[in-house]
Amino acid sequence: MKTISTFLWSIIEKIAIFCLSILFKIIHKDLTEEAKDGFLQFIKFGLVGVTNTVISYLINVVVLLLLKPYEVSWDFVAANIIAFILSVLWSFMLNSIFVFKKEEGEKRNPWKTLLKTYIAYGFTGIVLNNILSFIWINLFGISKYIAPLINLIISIPVNFFMNKLWAFKSE
Repeated sequence: MKTISTFLWSIIEKIAIFCLSILFKIIHKDLTEEAKDGFLQFIKFGLVGVTNTVISYLINVVVLLLLKPYEVSWDFVAANIIAFILSVLWSFMLNSIFVFKKEEGEKRNPWKTLLKTYIAYGFTGIVLNNILSFIWINLFGISKYIAPLINLIISIPVNFFMNKLWAFKSE
C-alpha cells in the first residue's frame, strides 16, 4: 500500500511530466529521460523550498513571541538569524534525503556539504536578492512589495544549480 506522500508525489510527477512534454512538443524537442529527471529534481527542490519557507516563518514568529516580554529593539534581527540558520539546516536535511540523494559509492562530506549549503542560501537569499531588489526598486520603479516575488524567478533556479552543481556535488 502506498503512503499518502508517495501517492501525492506520483500525481505531482505525472502532472509535471505532462506539462513538460507539452512544452517540449511546442519547441519541437525530444523529451529525454535526463530532462525528465532534472525537471522532477527541480520540482522536488521547489517542494522542499515551500516547506523551508513555512518552517522559516514559524521559527521567526516563535522567536519574536519569545522575545516579546523583553521588549528588545533587535528582536526581528534575532528572529531572522535563528530562522535562517534552522531553516537552511531543515532544507539541507530534506534536500539530502529527497532531492540530491547520495548514490551508492558516492563520497560526500556532510559537513562540507552543509557549509556549502549555507553559503549557497546566503548568497541567493541575502546577496543576490538585495542586488536584484535594488535594481527592481531603484532602476525600474517596481514596488518593494513586488520585488521579492520577482526575485524568486531568478534566485530559486540559481539556488538550485548552486546546490546541485556545487554544494551537493560528490567529491
